Amino acid sequence: MSNAAAGRALPSLAVTLAYVRACEGDLEEWERRWHDTAAQLAAGAVDAGSEPEGHDPAAAAPYPGLAAFQPEDDERFFGRQQLTGVLAEHLVKGRFAAVFGASGAGKSSLLRAGLLPRLRAETQRRKGLVVLLTPGPHPLEECAVHLAGPVGSTPESVRVELMGDPANLHRLVRQALDQRPVSAEMVMVVDQFEEVFTLCQSEQERVSFISALVAAARVPSSRVRVVLGVRADFYAHCTHYPDLVAALSGSQLTLGPMTAEQLRQAIVQPAVRMGLSVEGSLVAELVAECHGRPGVLPLLSHALLETWHRRRGNALTLAGYRAAGGIEGALARTAETFHASLTPDRQRAARQLFLRLTALGEGTEDTKRRLPRTEIEAEGDADSLLEAAAHARLLTLDDDHVEITHEALIRCWPRLHQWLTEDRENLRRHRQLTEAALLWDSLDRDPDALYRGTRLAVARELTQPPARHASLTMREQAFLDASLAAEQARQHQMLVRARRLRRLVVLLTAATLVATCAAGYALHTQRLITQQRNDILSRTVATETRPLRDSQPALYTKLMIAAHQLSPTPEARDGLLSAVSTPLPGPGGLVTSAAFASSGRRLATAGNSTVQLWDLPEKGPPVRVGATTGSAPVTSVAFTPDGRTLAVGGRDHRTRLWDVSDRRRPVRVATLTGHTDVVFAVALSRDGRTLATASYDHTVRLWDLRRRSRPALQAVLRGHRLNVKAVAFSPDGHTLATGADDRTVQLWDVTRPHKPARLSVLKGHRDFVTSLVFGPDGRTLMSGSDDRTVRVWDTSRPRHPAVLSVLTGHTAVVISVALSEDGRRLASGSYDGSSRLWDVTDPRRPRPTGVVTGADGMMNAVALSPDGLTLLTGSDRSARLWATDPQHATTRVCAENPAALTRAQWDRYFPGVRHRPPCGS
Repeated sequence: MSNAAAGRALPSLAVTLAYVRACEGDLEEWERRWHDTAAQLAAGAVDAGSEPEGHDPAAAAPYPGLAAFQPEDDERFFGRQQLTGVLAEHLVKGRFAAVFGASGAGKSSLLRAGLLPRLRAETQRRKGLVVLLTPGPHPLEECAVHLAGPVGSTPESVRVELMGDPANLHRLVRQALDQRPVSAEMVMVVDQFEEVFTLCQSEQERVSFISALVAAARVPSSRVRVVLGVRADFYAHCTHYPDLVAALSGSQLTLGPMTAEQLRQAIVQPAVRMGLSVEGSLVAELVAECHGRPGVLPLLSHALLETWHRRRGNALTLAGYRAAGGIEGALARTAETFHASLTPDRQRAARQLFLRLTALGEGTEDTKRRLPRTEIEAEGDADSLLEAAAHARLLTLDDDHVEITHEALIRCWPRLHQWLTEDRENLRRHRQLTEAALLWDSLDRDPDALYRGTRLAVARELTQPPARHASLTMREQAFLDASLAAEQARQHQMLVRARRLRRLVVLLTAATLVATCAAGYALHTQRLITQQRNDILSRTVATETRPLRDSQPALYTKLMIAAHQLSPTPEARDGLLSAVSTPLPGPGGLVTSAAFASSGRRLATAGNSTVQLWDLPEKGPPVRVGATTGSAPVTSVAFTPDGRTLAVGGRDHRTRLWDVSDRRRPVRVATLTGHTDVVFAVALSRDGRTLATASYDHTVRLWDLRRRSRPALQAVLRGHRLNVKAVAFSPDGHTLATGADDRTVQLWDVTRPHKPARLSVLKGHRDFVTSLVFGPDGRTLMSGSDDRTVRVWDTSRPRHPAVLSVLTGHTAVVISVALSEDGRRLASGSYDGSSRLWDVTDPRRPRPTGVVTGADGMMNAVALSPDGLTLLTGSDRSARLWATDPQHATTRVCAENPAALTRAQWDRYFPGVRHRPPCGS
């Protein structure tokens, strides 16, 4: 008070208002005057002409503001030393650790400025490596970029290896550390791990990335330690992945708010390190405001940074802090000052920029979104706008990417919050358009990836008033233009079809007028016209009602039956087959292999480390009767002919035999070892005496199963140069076919299993051979391949095989093929999410009989019942049963749901056709 009375310092706001109140002055007016005076004094404090002697205006700030502390900031990082030690202790005791905390709790700073310097000091001593990364939209690609240098390879090669097998991460790390001491290890610090859920759109890549991290840290010979930084509101997302849940058990560190003492250290010590002082009253007020508040640390750091800009000499004062706007106001004031400095055009560009950099939450808070600079195409000079926002510490830039400095900006800047809530649904649709355009561009602008129908209409609304926020990038505009052009072409085709139909009706009328002199001809013409009309209606209904498949599945199924009965066009047939499916009950999950027993009433599905056993009754849904469990992911399953034994191949290099006579209580009877890599495929001879196992170690092993409790190794086939992925016995058991990544199929004479002899090598596939199946007479062989084809081979002369036909149509890897017992129906499963059905009665001229789509992700496995009427598929999320024959599918649907289409529904979709609804009277 004496300093204030002498004119040496501004009195505090409380003292000022006390005097005004005692003098009966206007409190609001004097409070406004106090703030104006404090702002002027703060502005004058940073004026070089008014700074005290010895003050350096170019001195570095002791606080990072919104940005996280970095490894080079370890000397000014205070308050978390104890937690840093606890985290380091976690990594000493185990190889996997995770830090959970609210947004703004200081996770990134703890990992970067607390843990990383300690890790680097330790790894330098042991000559190890430390890798820091954030997942982004493509986590495997980020991982590959950081590993390519130490491994001595290219990022693309490393990414392909990780996608092919997540276990390759462990091998790559061992390769990178090969020339280093035995004690050398790699520590992988994955900051902002929640981006795996918010930015990564590929479930396959997400699962592969998580599996790679967990596997690398848990294998017995591991030389990797993994640390994750995860936002607390994404903990539930982590529980969806069993391997990650197991790894997190006992290795979690929860980051809560700082204690009062920790806050004092974080406030005072960085300033002291730089020769500055902090007023005691400022420390007391900051501790009181921040104590017990989660997520307040970036706001505190920013407020301290703004207070430092308004310092008096070497002192950070309470007046400067209040002039900056306090904890909540400093950030909002900085953002508003930046916004007010822009012209109206650049303000609109800034709005688009910050909206693009925000990922909308789905049951969670909105988060920041890291984007490549090429996607930032704001109006005007984009580079200068980015630099201005970065100078204001609102954005962080690097050579290729841009992101919001901290998610606290999303919470505390009212203007940005208002932008996000004004029309959130349109923002969500705009973001969906962005992702769709990115996918379209990544597929070389495939026309099948364009918007159609309702989605196109919704996207078009984004560019129409009053959707003021929608400013499209060049890629998004090109995508929308291409979608509109495709839609116009489709409408033109429909118009042409309508005109053609009208002409046919005219022709029918004319034919009726001359019916008396050409009755037979007119009748024939009328039938032809009716058939053409029915063809058009059948195709139109099958195509135009596709959106109903998800929204009104019962109606869609009845419409497909009606369309197929009206005219059995390929479109109606495929729509009907795809609509009639039965998911196997349970929570679902990855299915990698599936098999029918010879009875057709028992089946097995494998996913992760579990094999599920099912009964398929004559009526009613499938029933789960038992399961086998193991410690390694399962790659393949096969029943013995009597259905009493199940062979299971796994990624742990082993094959297990299970006695499933009592399917409710399977008993493991033997474990076959010897392979040195993944056992990818297993096959049994028809007499059940011989088992073949194919492995990534480039070999096939033959086993004698006559004593199933003690199988004996008969021979090792070493004809392939790369991973062996497929194996199949001929019906008589005398010939074995093997397929591998060297793009060949090899035939072996195994009449004497102890002395197998190679008969021939089948060449023609342009990529990996993934699956094989023999015809029932042993004279034909079908092979699926990564080159997206299925080849049918003539093996009647095993030493001189020949190609009979090549089946095409899939747009991705053909991973599995299956054949009915009579050899007439073939099914192929592909990573394009479809299964194609073929009539191969004449193997030289196979005939397509259906395309099944709608599985949850990629088709990883297919199996056909012995009668060929039921298809079993395994995908990324479920196993399903499908009907393979339209008549069989119709009978099944009408038995389960006999309700018929109403007259109004019929007239809407089949105008001019007599009301004859399926399943009706």
